[in-house]
Amino acid sequence: MLSPDKNPARVDLSRDGAPEADFIDFDKLLAIARRQWRPVAVSAGIFAILGAVYVLTSVAQYTADTTVLIDRSDNQVIRQLGDPGQLDDDEGTVLSQLELLKSDSIAYAVVDKLKLTENSEFMAPNKSLFSISNVKSVLNVKSWFAHDDVTADDKDAKRRAAAGTIVGNIDVERVGRSYVLDLSYTSPSPDLARNIASAIADVYLLDKLNSKYEATRRAGDWLQQRIEELRQQALATDLAVQKFRTEHGLVESGTGTLLSEQQLSELTKQLITAQGDTAKAQARYDRIKSIIDAHQTDAIVTDVLDSSISNDLRKKYLEASKLEAEISSRLGPDHVQAVRLRAEMDEYSRLMFEELNRIAESYQSELQVAQSRETSLRNSVDQATGIAASNGETQVQLRELERTRDTYKNLYQNFLERYQEAIQQQSFPITAARVISAAQTPTAPSAPKRSLIIAFAAIFGCGVGAGIGAFREFRDRYFRNGDDVREMLDIEYLGVMPMIENNVEDATPTDPANTRSIAKGSTAVTYAEMHPLSAFAETIRNAKLSIDVSNSSQRCKVVGIVSSLPGEGKSTTSINFAKLLAVQGARCLLIDADMRNPGATRVIGRHADAGLLEALVDNRPLKDLVMFDAATKLMFLPMVARRRVPHSAELLASPAMEQLLETARQNFDYVIIDLPPLTPVVDARAVTSKVDAFVFVIEWGKTSRKVAQSSLLLDPDLYAKCVGAILTKVDPVKMKLYRSFGSSEYYYKRYSRYYTEGP
Repeated sequence: MLSPDKNPARVDLSRDGAPEADFIDFDKLLAIARRQWRPVAVSAGIFAILGAVYVLTSVAQYTADTTVLIDRSDNQVIRQLGDPGQLDDDEGTVLSQLELLKSDSIAYAVVDKLKLTENSEFMAPNKSLFSISNVKSVLNVKSWFAHDDVTADDKDAKRRAAAGTIVGNIDVERVGRSYVLDLSYTSPSPDLARNIASAIADVYLLDKLNSKYEATRRAGDWLQQRIEELRQQALATDLAVQKFRTEHGLVESGTGTLLSEQQLSELTKQLITAQGDTAKAQARYDRIKSIIDAHQTDAIVTDVLDSSISNDLRKKYLEASKLEAEISSRLGPDHVQAVRLRAEMDEYSRLMFEELNRIAESYQSELQVAQSRETSLRNSVDQATGIAASNGETQVQLRELERTRDTYKNLYQNFLERYQEAIQQQSFPITAARVISAAQTPTAPSAPKRSLIIAFAAIFGCGVGAGIGAFREFRDRYFRNGDDVREMLDIEYLGVMPMIENNVEDATPTDPANTRSIAKGSTAVTYAEMHPLSAFAETIRNAKLSIDVSNSSQRCKVVGIVSSLPGEGKSTTSINFAKLLAVQGARCLLIDADMRNPGATRVIGRHADAGLLEALVDNRPLKDLVMFDAATKLMFLPMVARRRVPHSAELLASPAMEQLLETARQNFDYVIIDLPPLTPVVDARAVTSKVDAFVFVIEWGKTSRKVAQSSLLLDPDLYAKCVGAILTKVDPVKMKLYRSFGSSEYYYKRYSRYYTEGP
């Protein structure tokens, strides 16, 4: 791990791909589609062919449809026996009928009705190669090892097979939210499809009728047993009531109440009437008594008006009073006639009050009679009340017995009525469903839908191919463009070096007269020299510029060319880099420092007899060991490995190596060191302190991102000096598929013609 205060790492080791975007990157999706269209197309083509084969080998299927309406008025007796307030589950009812139509009981009934076990056309096996039954039989592993003990003449086996065929080919669906069920049956024969569909509907209706009959029959039988029980219980409770009445003397009147209660009611009414009569007589007597006591001669009493004696006396009194008034007014009040008339008036008054006393005595007699009757009735009511009160506790038990009797009586009547309804229901052949659309013979096959199956197979193949492509993209752990370099390594992207087809290496020195002349090598190591305006050469110039900018104060730049793994094009890059610098006029020295696998020496210095190892071990001067290219003026210090060097890292880190580089700094502008790869050996880290800049070489599409990350982070100093990375062995055709909008690769085709190929 790097310390946070010294050259912190610029790479997040947990990152293995592009940073997550906050939105969908359509450019990347299009790029993925361009890269992975081949597996998608191949998969779509394969599945389309399979779909076509299925269509060509499949047997045409015909579907006959019929619709059935469910009647919601069924099973009235059963619903009446249940809770009247309970609501039916409409959804559950319809779904139950749907499952009933697809049940084995219906299928067996259809098989028996149409005698399908004897129908050779129905019992014939499906000739389709990819039929569902054939596929199931192949996928059924248990059937591979099962012993077939069923003979061809086994009727039960045929019946089960026929029922299974019907269940497998029937389809029932509910039409919207209605009570209509759409029933369809599919068969290779259109006539057979129509007959079976019609038979299923008929069997379903018959099953509903039979189930209704069985339900009402079972309800009737149960009701009959229950009615007999209720009848016995009603008789027993009624007998208990009558026995209790007899034992306790509770005699009923004709109105249904007890006789004592009726007598008490009648006596109470008579007492109320007697009390009214007594009050009336008392009022009449009090009135006439007050008149007599006040000596009111002009008071009016009803019996006085009805009395002829009282009327005559009053008439005579009034006539005498009138005459006395006339005489007194004419002759004076002391006249003899006036006095006589006043005496007559007094006599008349006395007689009238005597008549009133006689009437008062009659009123008093009536009052006494009324009071006597009231007293008698009151005594009778008290006696009757006592009797009723004594029977109160007994009546509580009686009412309980009567309620029990009435309950059993009502239940008996109710169940008797329901039993009569159940008997009537059995005699009514009313089904709970009806066919509203009869099955017709289909005229066109319903399956297979040829174009739809092929299209679906192609779409499914596209999906499978897309999955394969997505898996390939997910498993792509390599560097493909500059964005991968920047995101994964956080270093500068210097460019690409296309894959160069090598011809046969030419080991002939460029100057045959000089044995220390560099060999011509293959096309790959001379490509930048031969094509100075190519993208290959432009990448090297970009690397040179980055090195010059990062080490502008250095007169001589020591540049190390490294890679993660062997075979990534490190040596080829080093040779081309050095040759191009030499061609541009720089004094350049190329050192092959890979003591384990000297690739540069093997290409351009195979004929050398001494090199870097002799300079470090034997202290031989640099001028006696370098090789020279007359065409490019390039100096090359080879690595002649006659034996394995186990202490190569110590040699590269030795003072002799430092002295060698110091000598090179004094005589050259650039020193290019072809270093060993970082992952297998530690040689490159041994020389890190002596190198001014590093160029990291990555093989396009082959070097893992994790390997590149880990190899760079092994040495923080090397990582800090790394000026950038070059993608080598790039396939230009395939790389087009990884370019994204706005990247340097995207615009390369536009500017390459003007800046790399010339006008």
